[in-house]
Amino acid sequence: VIGWPKTGTFRLADMVGIDVIRSVARNFAATGGDERSDVGLPPVMDQVVERKWLGDKTGQGFYKKTRDANGNEARLVLDFDSFEYRPSKRASFPLLEMTKSNDSVAARIRAVMNGDAKDRASVFYRVMLPELWVYAANRVGEIAQTLVDIDRAMKAGFNWELGPFEMWDAAGVPETVRQMSDAGLAVPPVVERMLAAGGTSWYRNDGQEFFDLESGNYRPTEQRIEHAGVAHCKRVNGVFAGNSGISLIDVGDGIGCFEFHSKMNTIGRDIVSFLQQQLQAGSAAMKNFDGFVITADAANFSAGANLMQLLMAIQDEEWDEIDLMVRGFQAMTKAVKFSPRPVVVAPFGLCLGGGTEISVHGARRRAHLELYTGLVETGVGLVPAGGGCKEMLLRAAAAAERIRPEAPGDSIEMLEAIKSTFETIAMAKMSTSAYEARAMRLLNPDDGISMNRERLLFDATNDARELAVAGYSAPVTRADIRAPGRSVLATLKLGIYLMREGEFISDHDVKVANHVARILAGGDVNAGTLISEDYLLDLEREAFLSLCGEQKTAERIGYTLKTGKPLRN
Repeated sequence: VIGWPKTGTFRLADMVGIDVIRSVARNFAATGGDERSDVGLPPVMDQVVERKWLGDKTGQGFYKKTRDANGNEARLVLDFDSFEYRPSKRASFPLLEMTKSNDSVAARIRAVMNGDAKDRASVFYRVMLPELWVYAANRVGEIAQTLVDIDRAMKAGFNWELGPFEMWDAAGVPETVRQMSDAGLAVPPVVERMLAAGGTSWYRNDGQEFFDLESGNYRPTEQRIEHAGVAHCKRVNGVFAGNSGISLIDVGDGIGCFEFHSKMNTIGRDIVSFLQQQLQAGSAAMKNFDGFVITADAANFSAGANLMQLLMAIQDEEWDEIDLMVRGFQAMTKAVKFSPRPVVVAPFGLCLGGGTEISVHGARRRAHLELYTGLVETGVGLVPAGGGCKEMLLRAAAAAERIRPEAPGDSIEMLEAIKSTFETIAMAKMSTSAYEARAMRLLNPDDGISMNRERLLFDATNDARELAVAGYSAPVTRADIRAPGRSVLATLKLGIYLMREGEFISDHDVKVANHVARILAGGDVNAGTLISEDYLLDLEREAFLSLCGEQKTAERIGYTLKTGKPLRN
């Protein structure tokens, strides 16, 4: 809710090691010298350490992993009264449930700080957050030169969305200072200095200036050019064009950046039509930029296509409308691939379904190391229909040809490459890193990987510029693809049959997987038959529309939209 990782306090303690946490807390008391030196440890810490329940490294701590009767992983929680493990129960906090729908972490922080005085969550945060802010304020000049350094360190080291001073600004400094005074909490002198100087926040002008405690005045926030994000470029250069779901921003050096900003960066009609228009020859974007990057400052690149729009069309049986939606999505990914100017896609975080389909169509990719990407459409009873299957088939064929250039469409090399690609798509596999994505062929061997998330836009811009300077030439639509054919299709179908006989998959899974197999085999044709990219797109669209007419697919989509989890029906 406040922009911290979902591990929470006790899960984090298990991950770090409860003995380590205890040592850190004892160190505060031993060294003294600040307001944390009076930290006392609850007896439970000594008890779990004595029992050697130190967390993940010993298999149990505050939590314990186990498996239920069905073999599914479950997590038990330690009951402090009985000192036995019991099934964990989801806590209910009405205030937190209300704030979850708000995408702004700053707005959520304001909500919890201004909640009902009887609400347990609000009471907790009103105690915890001011103590954090006071401690952070007293450390400026002691462990860091400026408050900006502390914010950056906490965001980078603890994976917080906002640093402590940014959180304080979100809650409102004058308002929270009054709350702290009313609660009898000492207000640090540095805060009173800032308020006395007429300041009302630690940062101003969208973070471009911060209050320097040493000089007592606001001064510009240093921004290294290689760490400048999309928001910085937007402030400096403005928005070239855009709509409610996407914007095109000048990021400098002749490169434009397409930034998604829909909820979870889901891809709807607004994004599809905008990309299709702007990436056509002769558009205003083509006249003003030498290349493009697709990325954003958000937590995730894209959660995929807008399933709500699709489900509504399915429920209304708008089959022609769905056909147009798929054709439009395919036209958009083709525009990315065949753009006269190079398009570098810079995925990060979650990049799923339609987001992955956009990524694989780019002239190049520049991925952040922490990348969870995959063609996961089978999880909702569908198949990738925006060119995802087509591009993965092309990559599989290229991998086989690298081993044996003259191999026929149904060669052993091609079969093995297609089998791994089939598993990736049919099992809705998702990478847990950029390197794993490369092994899954969702990234190419020459695609760049950036370790530092803050450098992603800078690195992707350099990649786009490098392609443009080298005299980029867009690829042409291929019509010489050698289809794997019937023999490969038969092998894939046999594997699906055996999975069903073993009761590893359901009847609907069989239906979905058979569609994937047919697309990857190039249809029911002889091995080596020359097929085109457009033909493969037709196969994708045909399969997608067929599955949209299945009741079980509608059930899967609805369940996922409601719970965020897949339904195995």
